[in-house]
Amino acid sequence: MSTPLVLEPSRMVLQHRASWELRGQVRPAFAREPGPGQESVWDYPRPPRVEPDGRRVSVCSGTRRIGETRRAIRVLETASPPTFYLPPEDVETSLLVESGRVTHCEWKGEAVDLDLRGGPPSVGWRYARTYAEFAPYRNWVAFYPGRVECFVDDERVRPQPGGYYGGWMTDEIVGPVKGEPGIGG
Repeated sequence: MSTPLVLEPSRMVLQHRASWELRGQVRPAFAREPGPGQESVWDYPRPPRVEPDGRRVSVCSGTRRIGETRRAIRVLETASPPTFYLPPEDVETSLLVESGRVTHCEWKGEAVDLDLRGGPPSVGWRYARTYAEFAPYRNWVAFYPGRVECFVDDERVRPQPGGYYGGWMTDEIVGPVKGEPGIGG
């Protein structure tokens, strides 16, 4: 019997999903007001919204280009800066190797951690087994901007605070964001 690629949410996952209080409908009082051309992470929904992004998204490590696309998606989730995912055909997947580490997101599914061959460990991840909502993006690749260089057009992306999360901080994003001191998660 093979392992299913589309997961059914367990009772525990459904309870966890239901436990979220802030879901993007009302911006909390502590959230910074976005200026022109900016977005507040507190306006993003939960469950997350996926939207295409036609800007040039590139990822490299030193002189090695790992990926580049104008077909990325942004995953927008309450309290976090967007996470960009690149289609696998726009990533040099031969440069990546599965580390054996697996994590779980109650909204997207089971993620496989990726190391860079001859480079730093844990530079990105992909969802190999997904919930139905994220199935169209199975195996799309996301990267940690604190471990490799990530760009949206010509802007160098800053990592989401906290070291664990993979959100992409750019000048268009205002928080505070999950991972900053005093923000849950």
